[in-house]
Amino acid sequence: MACRSIAVAAAALLFSVISARADDGALIGRWYAALLVADRTELADLLADDVRIKLDDLGVVQTKQEFIASIDDWQGAVAGAEIRHRIEKTEVGVTTVIACYDFPNNDALMQETFAIADNRITASSQAAIAENCDAY
Repeated sequence: MACRSIAVAAAALLFSVISARADDGALIGRWYAALLVADRTELADLLADDVRIKLDDLGVVQTKQEFIASIDDWQGAVAGAEIRHRIEKTEVGVTTVIACYDFPNNDALMQETFAIADNRITASSQAAIAENCDAY
């Protein structure tokens, strides 16, 4: 009887981990969809109030307010673009994504990492891994 209780508890824990990973994947899908259309409201909803967004290539760390304010510039840059992404790995609330930003005149392959808690992005970092998306 004790073995059965342990097996049920282990199955419940495994299901909750798989469910959390699926939720993180859905949240990241919402992130890229909102980013593509520069949806300030959706992006603000996805970010925790104390989030830090690190743009490694630029040497910049932004707060939520700074990131949302930067969307005005981003909106012009992303017009006519496509963003493709795939989740590379997920470990204990941290998801690593490979994203291809395919702009009308150039593209870039990025590695992006998201820390997620309570259905909000609590930290994000972004670094270029190639000047084109050939490796995507």
